Amino acid sequence: MKKYLITFTLLITVWATQAQEAGFTLQGKIKGITTGKIKLSYRINDEQFVQDSAAVQNGTFAFKGVLTEPVEAYISSDKAGRDFDDPNRGMFFLSPGNLTIELNAGHFSALKVTGSATQDESTALKKQKKDQIDQMNVLSAAYNNANMAYINAKKAGKTEEELEALKEIATQAKDRMDPVREEMDKVDMSFIKTHPDSYLTAYLLRWKVSGMPLNEGKAIYTRLSDRIKNSEYGKEIGKEIKSLEGGSPGSVASVFAVNDINGQPISLADFKGKKYVLLDFWASWCVPCRKVNPHLIGLYNKYKDKGLEIIGVSDDDSNLAAWKKAVDQDKIGIWKHVLRGLKRTQTGYDKSADISEPYAIHTLPTKILIDKNGVIIGRYGGGGEGDEAMDKKLAEIFN
Repeated sequence: MKKYLITFTLLITVWATQAQEAGFTLQGKIKGITTGKIKLSYRINDEQFVQDSAAVQNGTFAFKGVLTEPVEAYISSDKAGRDFDDPNRGMFFLSPGNLTIELNAGHFSALKVTGSATQDESTALKKQKKDQIDQMNVLSAAYNNANMAYINAKKAGKTEEELEALKEIATQAKDRMDPVREEMDKVDMSFIKTHPDSYLTAYLLRWKVSGMPLNEGKAIYTRLSDRIKNSEYGKEIGKEIKSLEGGSPGSVASVFAVNDINGQPISLADFKGKKYVLLDFWASWCVPCRKVNPHLIGLYNKYKDKGLEIIGVSDDDSNLAAWKKAVDQDKIGIWKHVLRGLKRTQTGYDKSADISEPYAIHTLPTKILIDKNGVIIGRYGGGGEGDEAMDKKLAEIFN
C-alpha cells in the first residue's frame, strides 16, 4: 500500500509538469526560397530565451519545442538584417500544439499562421485597425525621411540653425502620428477590457499599463482571469503595477545620493524637512521633454523662493556632451541636474544605481513631486496626471 501511494504521488507530479509544459510543432512553407535557413526566436520567461534555426528544403522547414503558454515569436530568413521591420522578419504568437506557417520571401509581415488561437485574435485585431495601420505606415515613412534628412545634415556639418529647422520638421512629422496612434490604442483597450481571459490581452496590457493612471491599470488587472494573471505576461503586469505604486502618491520617495552636473555631491535626503522637490525625468533627445522647459522655468522662478527645488534626472548616461549642451541651450541650469545612473554592460544594463527604476519611469517626460516629509504627492506623465494637475498642485501648496 505504501509503495502504491508513492508511485501515485510521482504520477501526479509528472501529470502536473505535463500540464504546465506542452510541445509544439511548426511546419512551414516559404515562397521564393528553396534553400538556406529560417530562424525562430522567442522568450519563455526572464531566464529562458530560445534561438533556433531550421534548414529550408524545397521551400519547407520545421521547428519543434516546448512551451508553457503562447509567446511572442520572431521568424526570419538568413538574409534579414538587424532591424525589426526588416522585410525578411515577421512576428507572430507561437503556441503549444501543431501549427503551420506560410511565408513569402521579402514580405514576412504577411505571414499566415494556423493552430494558434492567440495569433487568430491578433490577426482579427489588426483587421479592425487596418485603416489606422495604413495611415501610420505613410506617416511613419514621412517621419523616417525627415529624420534621415536631419541625420545626414548633421553628418555633413550643417549649421545649428539648419539642424534645428530640420529637427522641427521631423518633430512635426512625428506629432502627426499621435492622433492615429490614439485611435489604435482605443481599439486595443476595447479588446483588453472585453477579453480578460486572453493571452493577447496580457501581451497588450504589459506595454500599456506603465502609461495608464495607476488606478485604471489596477482595475483592469483585477478583472483578468487567474490563468492570465499567472501567465508570464500577467506576472510582468503585476510587477509593473507594484513598481508604479512605489513611484505614485502616498509612497515614500526612493532616496539617492550622486554627483550633479558640476561634479558636486547631491542627495535627495538633503531637502527633507526643508523643500518640496520636483524630480523631472527627461533626456536631451526627448523633444516633448524640452518643449516644456520654458514652462518649468516659469514655475521654478515663481516658487523657488517659497520652497520648491527641481532636480532634473537625465537619461543621457551614454552622452554627457549632449546632456550638458541641452542644459545650456534650454537655460535650465538654474536648478539641479543629475544622470539617472544606468550603466551599459556586455550583457545588457546594470540598474543597481538607476534613479529611475524605483520610480517606475518608463515614459519621458515624467515628473514626481515630493513633499517636505519625503513622501510622493504627485506623479505627472508616465501613468500619472497631466501638467495641468501639476500646476494646480503647486499653486495649492505655495499660494
